[in-house]
Amino acid sequence: MVELFEQLKHKINGQNKRIVFPEGTDVRIQGAAVRLASEGLIEPILLGDKKVIEHTAAGHQFDLSGIEIIDPKQYDPSLLAELNAALVARRKGKTDVDTATKWLKDENYFGTMLVYTGKADGMVSGATHPTGDTVRPALQLIKTAPGSSRISGAFIMQKGDERYVFADAAINIDIDAPTMAEIAIQSAKTAQVFDIEPKIAMLSFSTKGSAKSALVDKVAEATKLAKEMAPELADQIDGELQFDAAFVPSVGEAKAPNSSVAGQANTFVFPSLEAGNIGYKIAQRLGGYEAIGPILQGLAKPVSDLSRGANEEDVYKVAIITAAQALV
Repeated sequence: MVELFEQLKHKINGQNKRIVFPEGTDVRIQGAAVRLASEGLIEPILLGDKKVIEHTAAGHQFDLSGIEIIDPKQYDPSLLAELNAALVARRKGKTDVDTATKWLKDENYFGTMLVYTGKADGMVSGATHPTGDTVRPALQLIKTAPGSSRISGAFIMQKGDERYVFADAAINIDIDAPTMAEIAIQSAKTAQVFDIEPKIAMLSFSTKGSAKSALVDKVAEATKLAKEMAPELADQIDGELQFDAAFVPSVGEAKAPNSSVAGQANTFVFPSLEAGNIGYKIAQRLGGYEAIGPILQGLAKPVSDLSRGANEEDVYKVAIITAAQALV
């Protein structure tokens, strides 16, 4: 299998996707942006005080020539008015002009509006801001994609030629059956971005009724709903399945012999955030898998949330993923 990021880089190369970085004064963001621009992978847009950005770049010998820099507080008045009007209209009476003006001075809101209005194809933030500061504007302005009523967070787990999707491991604390069904459909789309033909296991501590519990019933109901919501994926979703039944061919054959997913799953939907979060960290720390993410799923346009502990390489990779999502 071609290395994941080489594959994604080939996908986005020459597509001229514009990715906005609200934290343009951060050295990690600048370093990644310079690499991405020099390799022709994306067209970065850095937001922030232009003097601070240029001073930071000079101190680290970054060449920002050819990279667009925007200071939201010094933006072209006519274009700012356009963004303001679009924001007020999007909020449908919930936000007045004065509040919109205040919001647009914030780099995350400004960057989100660039994405919403098509002036950028995606946004990467979170290196210095908490998750809420990235996700909140996205939910208020970009909102969820058609067919989704919520967002979720997936991780791509990779080791050698192995590549899997784990979700939700980042966003939804209380996962009921309709939420789990939506996460399954969103995860199928994420899998396809990474050239994984999804075989989706709806995970439980039971396989096909081997245990009785309301928690088991939830997963069975979520499986039924997911098949109804996305009939084109009906043969690629199954549950409820224990992890070993989903992953190990011999166990899958023994526990769910008529399943088209059991023993072959590559996309795993967990029944709760605690299970998903614990599961991906066990695979990462004990199994030696690289955990790439979280990848936000379910938004109408791609917005990615970095960890505040991210390094330049993390920013570089997340930007590549964001550009790849923008192609879908």
